[in-house]
Amino acid sequence: MLSDAELDAFLKAFDHADPVGLRDYAIARCLLDLGLRGHEVTYLTLESVDWRSATLTISGTKSKRVQLLPLPVSTGEAIAQYLRQGRPQTVSRALFVRHRAPFDKPLGVPAIRNSMNRAFVRCGLRDRFCNTHVLRRTMATRLQRSGASVKEIADLLRHQSLDTASTYARVDLEGLRAVALPWPGSQP
Repeated sequence: MLSDAELDAFLKAFDHADPVGLRDYAIARCLLDLGLRGHEVTYLTLESVDWRSATLTISGTKSKRVQLLPLPVSTGEAIAQYLRQGRPQTVSRALFVRHRAPFDKPLGVPAIRNSMNRAFVRCGLRDRFCNTHVLRRTMATRLQRSGASVKEIADLLRHQSLDTASTYARVDLEGLRAVALPWPGSQP
């Protein structure tokens, strides 16, 4: 999981003056804020975003169900900025498309993974993180710290089993240290 400082450095690793940087930042927000899997991002289309109701429709999930998620402001702003300033001219309805020929192809999972890995390199975290799954785990742990129940986290991660979701929301060791009683006979 990314610490707060690492998360801040990661999010600052994207170049907002570059179309690819805008795209990759919007993808990072989808992975981090919504806990999307890489393949779920590839299924997002322009129609997936309902701006009026601030929701995102997810298809291509592991459970093969279509699901509606709330669209956080930070995610919506990142997507909107990409659409206005970064997305190339294309007939593709895919939300995130290639920025090199062929332009009409949606971005694939390997490209999403590579773009996040490049951000980890830019912010000096390459030695610790090398996949998109850490963003999903970070989202779950942050939700747990803010008081969300395992059931709420499971719903957002689209898990049917609470046991599966609980593996994502790691134990908050710092929080436990703050409330732990001293071991009998230990030095204060």
